[in-house]
Amino acid sequence: MSSPEPIIRSRQTQKDVNGVSTQVVCTEFSNYIFIVLTQYGKIGSLISVTPDSRSNDISTPTFSTKVLLGKDEPLTHVCAKNLATFVSQEAGNRPVLLGLALKDSSLDSIKQIKDIIQSCKVW
Repeated sequence: MSSPEPIIRSRQTQKDVNGVSTQVVCTEFSNYIFIVLTQYGKIGSLISVTPDSRSNDISTPTFSTKVLLGKDEPLTHVCAKNLATFVSQEAGNRPVLLGLALKDSSLDSIKQIKDIIQSCKVW
C-alpha cells in the first residue's frame, strides 16, 4: 500500500546569498502558494501578489501587490513582484502570499533568490 500524498506540500532550503544566510520555505495550498524568504529568521512583511483579472491583454499578465503586514514601501512591492510573479504564472495564475525579510535586496540578490525559490518548487 502506497503512502498517501500529503494534503499540504512544502519544501525548504537554506543558502548563502552574497554572504548572507537566506532561508526559503515554499508551501502549496489548494488556492494559493505561500513563500517565506528570510535573512533574519522571521517572516517579516507579508505581501499578497495576485494576478490582475482586469487585464485585456492575455499575453502580458499584470499583478497586484498588497502589503498585509509590515512596511508598505515601494521597494517592498518591487521585490514582491519580481520574486512572486513567475511562481504565480507557473502555478496556473494562483495568488502568492509572500513573507519577505531581506537584509540585501539588490538586483543580484533577487536573481539568486529566484533560483533558490525555483529549487523549492512545490507547484
